[in-house]
Amino acid sequence: MTITQTVEIPVNRRLTIDIPREVPTGSVILTFTPVAKTEPIVFVDASTNDVLAAGDEILDKHLDAFKALAK
Repeated sequence: MTITQTVEIPVNRRLTIDIPREVPTGSVILTFTPVAKTEPIVFVDASTNDVLAAGDEILDKHLDAFKALAK
């Protein structure tokens, strides 16, 4: 039988664990495995600037084409 429970370790590093009656008495292995914290997604300014620059390039081409037609 294996029981997995995610808990938050407090600053004082004290936990009280209640074991279900279904778990037989005797020796057990208690393992602490840190849960990986997910980092927030950070948008890179370079990619945003690349997209804006590409948009500007497309708009410039359309504007040049429109000016050529207007002449």
